[in-house]
Amino acid sequence: MRFALCLLMILATATGSATADDWPQFRGVGGRGLAESSRRLPTEIGPDSEHIAWKIAFPPGHSSPVLHGKRLFLTAVRDKALVTIAVSRSKGKILWEQKAPYKKLEEIHAIGSHAQPSPATDGKRVISLFGSSGLYCHDVDGRLLWKKEMGPFNNDFGAGTSPVIVDDLVITVQDHDTDSFVAAYDKKTGRLAWKTDRAEFPRNYCSPVIWRVGGKKQIIVAATLRVVGYDLKTGKELWTVRGLSRAVCNTPVVGGDGKLYVAGWARGGDIDERISVEPFAKLVAARDKNKNGTLEREELEKGHAIERRYPQVDRDKTGTITRKEYEYYRNLFDVARNVVMAIKPGASGDATKTHVAWEYRRHIPFCASPLFFNNTVFTVKDGGILTSLDAQSGKPLQTKRVAGAGNYYSSPVAGDGKVYLLDQKGRLSVVSGEGKWKVLHRAQFGEETYATPAIVDGRIYLRTDGHLYCFR
Repeated sequence: MRFALCLLMILATATGSATADDWPQFRGVGGRGLAESSRRLPTEIGPDSEHIAWKIAFPPGHSSPVLHGKRLFLTAVRDKALVTIAVSRSKGKILWEQKAPYKKLEEIHAIGSHAQPSPATDGKRVISLFGSSGLYCHDVDGRLLWKKEMGPFNNDFGAGTSPVIVDDLVITVQDHDTDSFVAAYDKKTGRLAWKTDRAEFPRNYCSPVIWRVGGKKQIIVAATLRVVGYDLKTGKELWTVRGLSRAVCNTPVVGGDGKLYVAGWARGGDIDERISVEPFAKLVAARDKNKNGTLEREELEKGHAIERRYPQVDRDKTGTITRKEYEYYRNLFDVARNVVMAIKPGASGDATKTHVAWEYRRHIPFCASPLFFNNTVFTVKDGGILTSLDAQSGKPLQTKRVAGAGNYYSSPVAGDGKVYLLDQKGRLSVVSGEGKWKVLHRAQFGEETYATPAIVDGRIYLRTDGHLYCFR
């Protein structure tokens, strides 16, 4: 009975008309990372598995596959062209490919991609976002319906948050070093419905999540120091919970129990590993060689906490750090908290003291989003440290290391009683989806992996840096 009630709650939070045959956005229906179908899934998958339905060479990119009907959609970079690609789900055949023109490619992280955001689809339209070019809407046959120019953004790591489609709107969050915002566009025309300023937030990489509370839909965004709920129709801020990390690179998840699960990690925010820097006045007195009252990078000691993060601290990109910029970042180091937290629905205003159900301050994931499965919250920290928490109490159930001991940019997904995890080096771990989990299978794909797999109707669609797989 309890499982049936949870399942009904899950279905009630769905953001569109997606079915068990669809995976319409990053991490599937509602961004939950869960298979909607009860069909059996293969355990022993890998590059030479007998369960391979098809495998094709595929151009590189970090975006994750989305699916609707008979088609799968991805973005990629092919010979410096930014492309949206449609693939046949049954045969793995590329059906169409459309370019997104740009004037200049944006700066990206050393391991980044110009195709980082995952697309979204409602079965009639495919929405793609490229930081160097903007937002694109194609129909499922590849015909361009509209585009919205934006970018490159003020961020040397590039754009990375994925759009979502909810009702008649396309929602995108863009948190960069300046000019951050959340906006809604009409999915049929691309017309701006509303735009809310988020200038207080520097670069973050949380994709928006839809949370249905009291019959109304909210847009949830976790970012520097706080998580915010916005009204879907107006973009108005409804509530906030404070106490997060100085940057958030993963995406929250709405659990089957109705609560919101949020995680945030950045260096210096752990209980036993804090970063603290001296006041601006003291550092300027000691290091301001040209006596201009600001700090240039060459004036800072190599390896200093501010020197290492100079592009982020210099938010306006003038090549110099002012007192205001420095003290803002110094405060982030002082108050940021790496944490996993559960938030109860029904918040209004500042709900930090009223709606946090529990917190957990150990083994926090950096980029991999939390997973709610079987009344358990799973998180995977870089190094392959997999933790399971009781969703009701936050009590840790088990923490152990899985075979993939690298960094995790791919987020865990689950179905048929199993959780699938992939590290950056393409090492796969399959574990049982229970609090006291056990390793069921491990494999090595031999290629770097950043994308999150899609699990649809008894099949697993998995992207590596050079291939796209379908397992059945």
